[in-house]
Amino acid sequence: MPKRKSPIRNRPPKPGKSRGFPQNQGGKSRSEGSARGGRQDDAASWRGKRSEGGARPSSPHREKGQFRDAGRGGERAESRGSSQDQNRRQNLGPRPHPSSREQPGGPYWIYGHHAVTAALGNPERKLLRLARTGADIEPGEVEGGSGDWPEWEQVPRDILESWLPYGAVHQGIAAKVHPLPERGIEDVVADAADRDRAVVMILDQVTDPQNVGAILRSAAAFGALAVILTERNAAPESGSLAKAASGALEHVPLVRVANLARALEILKKGAFWIAGLAAEAERTLAEAQLKGKVGLALGAEGPGLRRLTREHCDLLVRLPTGGPIDHLNVSNAAAVSLYELVRDGGSDAADD
Repeated sequence: MPKRKSPIRNRPPKPGKSRGFPQNQGGKSRSEGSARGGRQDDAASWRGKRSEGGARPSSPHREKGQFRDAGRGGERAESRGSSQDQNRRQNLGPRPHPSSREQPGGPYWIYGHHAVTAALGNPERKLLRLARTGADIEPGEVEGGSGDWPEWEQVPRDILESWLPYGAVHQGIAAKVHPLPERGIEDVVADAADRDRAVVMILDQVTDPQNVGAILRSAAAFGALAVILTERNAAPESGSLAKAASGALEHVPLVRVANLARALEILKKGAFWIAGLAAEAERTLAEAQLKGKVGLALGAEGPGLRRLTREHCDLLVRLPTGGPIDHLNVSNAAAVSLYELVRDGGSDAADD
């Protein structure tokens, strides 16, 4: 019976090792020079062969078809830098970062018929650009305004949408504007000085622009004098806020204060009564029977009014809600409260 050969002898050699590779190293380590010398010699020989033949041979330690440097300087990097791709990117233009479309304190886009029409009619609003998707798209009837408007630009719909927040309902019309001039709490007191009745809305860290815009719209409908916000942790003036306000941003001042407690004290000195809306209050807003000049403070949905804001209110009131849902969204609560304050002639701001 013939003898079988050991399977170890028929096993193919591992990549990078020859059959004569010494196995009895005995724990001896190679010196640094010998370890690196072979690789340096190999690299030098490769460079020499490349200069002679014009092509770099493949590494003996890497199988054919593997590209170690494809992402650093090989074929992929060369394809990214091709002239054809550069021309394509130049034609499309740079892609704007989403955060760069609306930067607080800088120019921004107002969109939608009501918002753009109101901006055109506001002499204090500085317009930079006017854009529409078709020649037949025009704003509504404009009353007032400076009339010094830039020419209309007709642009494709996808280009207009690239300038606006994602999902913006623009109705094919937009205007790039500067923020409105800032107004101080002292201006609000001065505007109310010759009034027997006035209402201002005070928002304590309401950050949602949709809510702030809806409150502005209710404030304009019920004749509120101003909407007061904190400088920090509050919604900035933006296109989404102006869209939710449906033009009210151009009619009701949006006043920002650094210290809300201090602003409440200034309002008190201006003969305002400050009422804070809180669910745990004993009296309802109707039972309080507030007259004259009233400042109504509302907190964000969930946290509500902060402790320091509560302490600077003259009284706390609530809405008579009940049933399975006993709370309202802050914008809905503001609308109901404004109606309650003016339904019996509690404010004469709406008559102006």
